[in-house]
Amino acid sequence: MASSRRLVIVYVIASLICRTAVAEDDTILRPYGPSCSRTNNYTPSSQYKKNLDELLAALPVEAGANGWFYKGIAGAGADQVFGLIMCFADSSGSRCQDCLRRASAGITSSVCPGSRNVSALYDACVLRYADASFFSVANTDVVWNVSVTGGSSLIYSSVDMLAWSGLMNRLAQRAADSPLLLADGSAPFTSSAEDMYGLAQCTRDLTPGQCESCLNRYADLLPLPDRFPTKTSGSAIKGYSCYVRYNIGAFDITLPPRKSPPPLGLLVIGLLVGSISILVSLGFSTCLRLRRQRKQAANKLLQESRQQELEEGNLFNDEPEMEHEFEKGTGPKRFRYGELAIATDNFSDKRKLGEGGFGSVYRGFLTEMSLEVAIKRVSKSSKQGKKEYASEVRIISRLRHRNLVQLIGWCHGSGELLLVYELMPNGSLDKHLHNSTMVRSGDHALPMPWPRRHEIILGIASAILYLHQEWEQCVVHRDIKPSNVMLDATFTAKLGDFGLARLIDEGRQSHTTGVAGTFGYMDPECMASGRASVESDVYSFGVLLLEIACGRRPAVRVGEDDFIHLVQWVWDAYSGGSVLDAADMRLDGDLDGREVACTMLVGLWCAHPDHGLRPTIRQSVNVLRFEAPPPSLPARMPVATYGPPASCSSNAASLTAEGTAGGGGTGTWRSTATEMLSQSSPVKELCILRV
Repeated sequence: MASSRRLVIVYVIASLICRTAVAEDDTILRPYGPSCSRTNNYTPSSQYKKNLDELLAALPVEAGANGWFYKGIAGAGADQVFGLIMCFADSSGSRCQDCLRRASAGITSSVCPGSRNVSALYDACVLRYADASFFSVANTDVVWNVSVTGGSSLIYSSVDMLAWSGLMNRLAQRAADSPLLLADGSAPFTSSAEDMYGLAQCTRDLTPGQCESCLNRYADLLPLPDRFPTKTSGSAIKGYSCYVRYNIGAFDITLPPRKSPPPLGLLVIGLLVGSISILVSLGFSTCLRLRRQRKQAANKLLQESRQQELEEGNLFNDEPEMEHEFEKGTGPKRFRYGELAIATDNFSDKRKLGEGGFGSVYRGFLTEMSLEVAIKRVSKSSKQGKKEYASEVRIISRLRHRNLVQLIGWCHGSGELLLVYELMPNGSLDKHLHNSTMVRSGDHALPMPWPRRHEIILGIASAILYLHQEWEQCVVHRDIKPSNVMLDATFTAKLGDFGLARLIDEGRQSHTTGVAGTFGYMDPECMASGRASVESDVYSFGVLLLEIACGRRPAVRVGEDDFIHLVQWVWDAYSGGSVLDAADMRLDGDLDGREVACTMLVGLWCAHPDHGLRPTIRQSVNVLRFEAPPPSLPARMPVATYGPPASCSSNAASLTAEGTAGGGGTGTWRSTATEMLSQSSPVKELCILRV
């Protein structure tokens, strides 16, 4: 009898233990095939475990407040922990919050206990942490590959494969260009009433180029729609850095929430404080203005002091804001000088990639980010270089586009001005167009093939379109030329060097004063008027198109000592009815005649002497993509006359032009201008007179 009672008690206790274990297990979120390191594990009482617990507690809270993504660091030295968490856009807000909370809570207890390096993929989110930085490094391993069942089945006869391929490529590009590294969209079928919907998303620590590369790899691995089994409506692939999905029929997309507005009480307090501050400021300004009127000499000295500060590069009152953007993963990083000196072997000559008018560029390796970079060191003696440094940091750091060189970081300390860019392994377009880095086949140097040139053209056109019309403000680049078109490892074109770029407020001013740029690519009207505008950028783009198609620099030799501009030379060929005769002869006919002819016609259109008859960059892009008819150009190159800017006197002209462009005459350049054209040298101030 006693033994029976003991047996019952044991059974009851065992049942309670089992139920407790099951209940605890129900709260643990199980990832798909987690990656857990097995060596050098931490102990429960170690400092690494304390730092990890601190970071895991912060990740879901910070992600919930920052658009469902957060990356952070806890601790220092050998026990430092790097972590990242993000929700997927096809998960609801409640599922996202649940995943953020439960993934962080259960990862160390039962999923990867003791592991220092963990990557875990869940249905609604992804969680990663490690003892070394993995930020800005794409992990392209496929963790989750699934076909979606239910809904409408895919039938090959109703699937437009071109629409499917175009949708996935378009989403990859749009996601890379988006601040959220996220894009969704749809494409209609030609033989079905239903649409195909797609999603592309990356973790927001990646660069745009890394994001697009990861998404394209996954898209290539997706099963083609025409090979789906019955009752399958779509497919999806998830990894630790990116996610692609497509489906027949719509699925829900939940964008990250915006930050909530401050409480009404705080708003009232803020308005009161602001009003008082304005009144105080107005009173102070009034006193200061009266004081300045009595002390004009002191005012002059103050202005000179401020100008000196400007020239020394003291232009960064918004440093805290830029630092905040970097911590959120949306802006460039401010580096310490010592970090960049280590990355370049103390700016060793062996690391030097090139040298320009305002400094040198070095190849570097950032150990913390595990990233190869190009570091531009501005010359200490160049006042113009300091101004351009400030312009680059202020402008390019806010731009995000797959065809713009990304600014990773900056440094002004220890008397140095440094800019850190993503490394472009294939250098500049200029080197590939003009023999210095041609690919060799046997004993023969091969020119850059036409299909690659055409892709570069479309990429740069897309970048300029973004600058002129698609960003929040209009940006005039002012120095578009082949040496400022950089090529990454896959020969994707990226426009760089924003030292001369300027912002333009639409509706208030359509130009920027102070002519700058490079001879041969500068709009003659811009040089004459002293005003740079979107039209002058379009002119430079036109010259670039002709240079790519013809393989010639802007100054074309027509005799022993005579040169004409490339625009005139191509227009002469067009006037003769054989514009393709101006194509790069090194291609030996291995080209698409329709694309080359279209490129040269658009080039002439963009470089039209009358800026009012030039296209917008969007019109140029539409024609280059054969989405609009080619332009109708006059048979002979028109002649435009320009007056000098008000700041130029009759003897101040540094360049003159003479001759006509029609009626048997050809434009010629005087010798000083010829030398400048052939060297493609940058200029900072220029006045032109017509003679």
